[in-house]
Amino acid sequence: MVKIELSENRRLQVGPTGSVVLVSCGEGEEANIITVGMYMPISARPPLVCIGIAPQRYSHQLIEKTGEFVVNSPSISIEKEMHYCGVNSARRVNKWKETGLTAIPSLKVKTPRIKECFGHLECKVVNAYTAGDHTLFIGEVVATTADEDVINGDVLDPMKARPIVQKNHVYFTVTDAR
Repeated sequence: MVKIELSENRRLQVGPTGSVVLVSCGEGEEANIITVGMYMPISARPPLVCIGIAPQRYSHQLIEKTGEFVVNSPSISIEKEMHYCGVNSARRVNKWKETGLTAIPSLKVKTPRIKECFGHLECKVVNAYTAGDHTLFIGEVVATTADEDVINGDVLDPMKARPIVQKNHVYFTVTDAR
């Protein structure tokens, strides 16, 4: 197999696929949703997650202002809504209204959860780091909720949840059934 070198702006394109999450941020009328591919758990004790958001994004301002966010896990059944939230700016549209996604109160933060997602990690920002063209927001998970039908014992059953995985705007899940 012949190996080719990719240009600098394409160097991350051949990395493995990754999870896509919907991050809700802000509160009240300012609440927003942003699609995030830069998400990862980074600590079990305390439970910490990291999200990467570009500073020019409206959601970046909301997270800085409130010091919190919610990581919502979408299933492939809301692929269209998830994509919409990633390619449209809340400076121009109300993503809740345009997608029909439902804001529901969180347990421990003021930022709403997204009802149509199967899992929710309510987070308070404990650190923020500039990393190239993104800010890495480190959030301590202060509450976790999930749809009962995707939990097996006390762990997520990915075959039931059908989380979205993506690479280069090609979306799929752990099963090939849609």
